[in-house]
Amino acid sequence: MPAKKSSPKPNAKIKAGAPPERAVKTAKQAASVAPKAKSALGKAKPAAAKAKPGAAKAKPAVALGEGSKAPEFSLPDDAGSIVSSASLAGKPYVLYFYPKDDTPGCTQEACDFRDNLSAFNGQKLRVIGVSPDEPTRHAKFKQKYGLTFTLLSDTDKTLANAYGVWVEKQNYGRSYMGVERSTFLIDKHGVIKKSWRKVRVPGHVAAVLASG
Repeated sequence: MPAKKSSPKPNAKIKAGAPPERAVKTAKQAASVAPKAKSALGKAKPAAAKAKPGAAKAKPAVALGEGSKAPEFSLPDDAGSIVSSASLAGKPYVLYFYPKDDTPGCTQEACDFRDNLSAFNGQKLRVIGVSPDEPTRHAKFKQKYGLTFTLLSDTDKTLANAYGVWVEKQNYGRSYMGVERSTFLIDKHGVIKKSWRKVRVPGHVAAVLASG
């Protein structure tokens, strides 16, 4: 009888591995997981990118209008003594905010108040300047220009924020936080009688005097 030809066993090559059906399913599952992982990674990246602009954006200051109650405060002056709103109760005063001691615009404004101080005294109006400078810097500024009115040190910008004058500024395409030059006339009841924002120094002191 002729010898029978042996036919290859169908599963000889995949005995050690998974059965064909299971191998196919495993491959499909791997293929379906891969896109999900990619999409999860894709979604995570934009979320991180979106968080950056939000963190960098400055919180807008809330501006106080005329007729509003003046914020309470307690700050050191140029001599290191504490001046508070409570100590000023019952008397009107001028509170003017400026960016920095001994800079051109701030020096001119301070000297204008100095030169008209007798007129403010005649109206029984006390003049008080406020900036983020330290008391020692205020003292040097006063001595250099012969300023005889009070300068308050608002180093942490608490009072500037309360009045809404700590704002985002733009200069040559650069954004930064700073004091918006502003003046407030406070009456004897502690109410804002008149306010000036984004002050331009020339003629400003005369305008404040006229409203006293």
